[in-house]
Parts: sequence; structure tokens; C-alpha cells
Amino acid sequence: MSVSVVLPAMGESVTEATITRWLKKEGDRVEVDEPLLEVSTDKVDTEIPSPAAGFLVSIKVGEDETVEVGAELAVIGDTADAAGGGNGGGAPQAAPAQAEAPAPQQQAAPAPQAAPAPQPQAQQQPAPQAQAPAQEQAQAPSGGGSASGTPITLPAMGESVTEATVTRWLKAVGDTVEVDEPLLEVSTDKVDTEVPSPVAGVLLEISVAEDETIDIGAQLAVIGAPGSSAPAQQQAPAAPAQPQQQAAPAPQAAPAPQAQPQQQAAPAPQPQAQQPASLPSTPPVAPSAPAPQAPAPAVANAPSYTATAPAPNGQAQQSAPAAGGEFRPGTPAVVAQAQTAARVDAPGAGSEPAAAYVTPLVRKLAAEHSVDLASVTGTGVGGRIRKQDVIDAAKAAQASAAAAAPAPAAASTGSAPAAKAPVTPSPLRGRTEKLTRMRALIAKRMLESLQTSAQLTTVVEVDVTNVARLRTRAKNEFEAREGVKLSFMPFFALAAIEALKQHPNLNAVIDTEAGTVTYHDYENLAIAVDSEKGLMTPVIKNAGDLNLAGLARGIADLAERTRTNKVLPDELAGGTFTLTNTGSRGALFDTPILNQPQVGILGTGAVVKRPAVINDPDLGEVIAVRSMVYLALTYDHRLVDGADAARFLVTIKERLEEGKFDSDLGL
Repeated sequence: MSVSVVLPAMGESVTEATITRWLKKEGDRVEVDEPLLEVSTDKVDTEIPSPAAGFLVSIKVGEDETVEVGAELAVIGDTADAAGGGNGGGAPQAAPAQAEAPAPQQQAAPAPQAAPAPQPQAQQQPAPQAQAPAQEQAQAPSGGGSASGTPITLPAMGESVTEATVTRWLKAVGDTVEVDEPLLEVSTDKVDTEVPSPVAGVLLEISVAEDETIDIGAQLAVIGAPGSSAPAQQQAPAAPAQPQQQAAPAPQAAPAPQAQPQQQAAPAPQPQAQQPASLPSTPPVAPSAPAPQAPAPAVANAPSYTATAPAPNGQAQQSAPAAGGEFRPGTPAVVAQAQTAARVDAPGAGSEPAAAYVTPLVRKLAAEHSVDLASVTGTGVGGRIRKQDVIDAAKAAQASAAAAAPAPAAASTGSAPAAKAPVTPSPLRGRTEKLTRMRALIAKRMLESLQTSAQLTTVVEVDVTNVARLRTRAKNEFEAREGVKLSFMPFFALAAIEALKQHPNLNAVIDTEAGTVTYHDYENLAIAVDSEKGLMTPVIKNAGDLNLAGLARGIADLAERTRTNKVLPDELAGGTFTLTNTGSRGALFDTPILNQPQVGILGTGAVVKRPAVINDPDLGEVIAVRSMVYLALTYDHRLVDGADAARFLVTIKERLEEGKFDSDLGL
């Protein structure tokens, strides 16, 4: 029984979507809720899951096509369609050529003219060789269509995002990539994110160099089917090579000579006409032959493009691209490839598994914590080592070190302070680096904020002992029920939202040019999140409609997705008030800067226990140990006066000190 996959509704104002990439191909087996494709609207990029288990029988809409909500996208059936079998058949045809061709290719590799030669010969020789493969050769162009490859374009990243800057390439030309494996990192004025590969294959071409800015939909790269090597043909010198290639068919018409310089096309003629299917077998076996030819120009270009890459890394850059024979001197792709090789290989890639993908940020974190990446098991896609993997490894190392520490301490108690581990200097000491796009954007926005509004900060001290006791009593049951930990943040958020409803001038926007003030009738709460790329403020939309549990889930979800680079650009806009937890690292209070065009931001300090004077009903004024916190409100004095700010803070203070959140926690 066949099941149609249709474009689901994705919001009240969304009427159509564009297919950005298919994650499955015809004939593939799919499970229920397994992602089939990715679509993009003017508000969000998302995946469409399969509504049923079975085989992808038919794809109705191609990539980059725009369809309306409810349109049919694909058909899922109980058995694989013939089209799926056809797709699967392409790989076995190329396999014999890969198994037989390596030795002859190694012999032919030293001659630059011979590299592209199979193209003209393959079209002329099938008749004298054999007529049996003629039908297969007629089919070769369909498989060989991957020689031109699949163009990788810059996907839509939000309604207001029109362009992005390529910050770094994570793959080099000639590298093999898997579906959803990150290809590059891009940066917009709202978010830094990775662009994954929509298909599996070989990176044939890099169309945009690092630090270049392009529009949404522009081509970034080209990926061919596994075994493609279209760039190798482009790399060969066109002028001298063509005449020699055309003269070659005459002596090569004989079966024996033809097998030597070519790719043993006699047993498998279709890979000859289908150049990408046969040439890929060269990278594993003939890396040394092309190496002297192409890398020289790339090494000359690499230092000027990557000023921080040392000479030894420049040599490493030669070997990696040369293995695929993909260098094209004088093009941005070569420069980007050389730079990527330097950044990926330089920090000691030899100590890691070849299949492990590690971002520079993860490498830096590993260096700071003295973690050997070779000993870390990645939990990401394809064994990718994530930030959390490094943090867990560092904690495990600290735990084992702490367990081993008592023995030497017992032997020499007097010298215990001297046994403290030495401070590891940061690798950034003494270096000058270019600001990341995100850091530069944060710097610009912070300065603009201070220059735009008249900012002032008011602080109150709050006794949150009742909240602390309630949290201690309910946190285990809450986590089991809601799936997230119960911190102080949801209590602060709920109290602030309730106060915003009573004090609308803190939930407003001022326009001095128009002479107007707009008071919002909703509360979009922005939460400041400390990510490895910098401070970001994802927004909980309509937070005023949520209870304590809903706020806890929303805060945890946005924080996690922001730190793992999965937050959407539209989720970083539209806030009306911001909450920042300045006490997460122990700070008592701070004077936060407004997130324009908002007029208020509340900073929550660390909750600490200390002696305080309280009024006991029976004993009067007594000193007791209480859980105390400072709340700091920065506000725009153009709209909010000091008395307004104080009243707002006192409202929050009274709500928290009262501590009546039992019903919100289900107690």
C-alpha cells in the first residue's frame, strides 16, 4: 500500500515552502518519523519526517522547487520501486573498475596529458572493443551526470537573513563527505551555523572562498557521486593536453596498449564514458604521482590567504589535496582547500581517527582542558566529537586525578599545597587573531546600545529562601515529570513576566523620532545564553502564556540548541524583555547592557547563603542563614524613571520572597 507524503502546515502565515535537499533517494528504506527531506520557508528551515515505514518509491518534487502546503512530495511504498533498484545498480558497475584500474592509473598518472584522455577515447572505442557493453555505455551519461555534480547552495536561514559569510571550510576538494556531514561554517548578522552536505559523495569544487559574502541561494560547492573527479579534468592544462589526447586514440585502439595508460576500459567500458565513476579510484592508490604537479601553486597561495598557517602545515596542505588530484592553481577553491587543510590537520590530526570530524572550536577546548582527542569517543553524527564529549572527558580526567590524589597527599601532608597541578597557560597568549564575525557583531551591537539609549541600573536584594526550600523539595519529582532540571531561572522568569504585565513601560519600545511609545500586549522573553561563540539571546515567544514548567522547558531547550548551534535565526529576534543569569559563574550582580530596542534587562546574581536579619513572628528580629540574591535591572531612562524601575523590582522581590509556587509545581 502506497502512502503519499505531503507538505504539512507550518504556521498560520506560511503558505509554501522550497525543497532544499532530499535526505533519502528513490529505493531507500525509511522508517516512521525518519527525516525524508529538508524544506525552507520565509520563517524557518525544517525537516519533513516519513509518515510511514517502507521504501521511497517516488520523489515528486525536485530540490530548489517551491510547492504549496498540502502538495504531494513523495510516495512511500511497501516494496522498493524499479527506480530505486536503478540507483542502487550504479555502485556495482563502478566497483569492478575501481578494483582493476589502480595499477594502470598509477602508471598513467605522471603524464599530465593522460589524465583527461579517457573522455574522448571512451566515446570512440566501444565499437572495436565489444558491442555487448554498448547498452551500458548508452546508460553511462545518466550515471555520469554526477560528473557535473550536485550544486550545494546557501540555504534560507530566516525571514530577515539575505546573505551570509563563509567563515571556514571543514572539507577540502577531493574529500569524501556523507549525508548531513558539515561542509562549511557560515556566519550571518544573527547566527553562526554549519551547512551540511545534502548528498554523499566527493567534494569536486569549492565555489566560494572563506571570508566571502554571498546571497541566499548562491552556489557554495559541487559534490559528485562517490568516485567522481571532475576537478581533476579541469586541473589538467587545457592547451597542451587536448592535442595529445586526441592523437592518443590511434595507438590505443589495440586492446593491450589501451589498458596501460587508460583505466582498463575493456572489461568495463561504461566507467570510461562515465569519467567520475572511474577516476575516483585514483585517490587511494596514486597520491604521490599528482603531488609534484599541482600543489606547488597552492602552497604559494596558502600563506597569503592564511597568515597564521606555519610552513610545516603548508607541506601538509600539499599531501591532502594531492591525494585527490583536485588542485586548480589560481582559483579560490585551491586557496580555501589549502586553508582548510591547514586548520584541520595542523593541531595534530595524526593522533585522531581519520573518520573523526573535529571543529577548531572543539580542538581549542580540548587544548585548554589537556584532553587527547584520540582518546575521546564522539557522540555526534558519524562519530563526530562534540563540545560536550570534550567536557565529559575533562571531567572524567579530573575525577580520576582526584581519586589518585589522596595517596601522595597522605605521604606528605606538609607539602600538599605544592602538589597542586600547575596552571596551564592559554594557547591564545601572545597571539593576534582576527575577530570572529559573531564577536565583531556583538561588539558592534553593544556599543550601539550604549550610544542609543540612556542606560541606568538599579539593584535590589531578595531573600529566596522559600523558593530554595521549595525547589529542593520538588526538583527530583519535577525532573522526572518534565524531563528538565528545576533551577532558579524559571522562578525568576515567571516573577519577571508577571511584573511586566503590571508595569508595561518595561515591556515597551520608544521611538523618539516619531515621538511615540508602543506598549506590547505580549511578553517575548529573551534569555541570554553563554555559548562558545559568544553571548546570544534566543527568545521564548509568548512567554506570558506559559506556567513554571513551560518556562523551564523553554529555557532548557533554547539554551541547549543555542550552545549546539541548532537555534534558528528567527528564534534570536523579537524579544521584548531580556533575562540574563549573571550569577551562573558566581557573580553577585552585574550591570547588563540593554538589548535594543528593548528598554529593560534583568540580571540575576548568584544565590548564596549568608546571615541576614529577619522578623520572626515569635522572636522578633533575629539573625538567620538565608538564601539571598541580587537582582539588577538595567533600563532605558528615556522611558523608564528610577521610581518605575524600583517599583518593578519590588514587585518581583515580593513575588519571590512570598515563594508561593506550589501549585505551579503540582504540590
